Amino acid sequence: RYRAVAAGRMDEADASPVTIVGRCCESGDVLVRDAALPRCQPGDVIAILSTGAYNSSMASCYNRVPRPAVLLASGGNAEVIVRRETWDDLIGHDVIPERLSAECRAGVRGTE
Repeated sequence: RYRAVAAGRMDEADASPVTIVGRCCESGDVLVRDAALPRCQPGDVIAILSTGAYNSSMASCYNRVPRPAVLLASGGNAEVIVRRETWDDLIGHDVIPERLSAECRAGVRGTE
């Protein structure tokens, strides 16, 4: 079982248990079932203290979702040890064939 915490709010009382899932909501994307967290609000940061197949050694971008940063946290300090992937990182090796690029510039019709 993995443990999740509401970063910066660990001293607050727990609300109803919640299930934390991955961004793509595939069948295996359940990260934590019945996590004991305070009621979260938009903008709150949820930290999952270990993530199994979701950690960086198994991460992929097959679904074109940038991978998150990896932080090392200890003694109240946190340091980024792998920076967050950007959209430019994801598409940096993509190549658009000239024939497709020319069609786009010409405004290919029939798809509107």
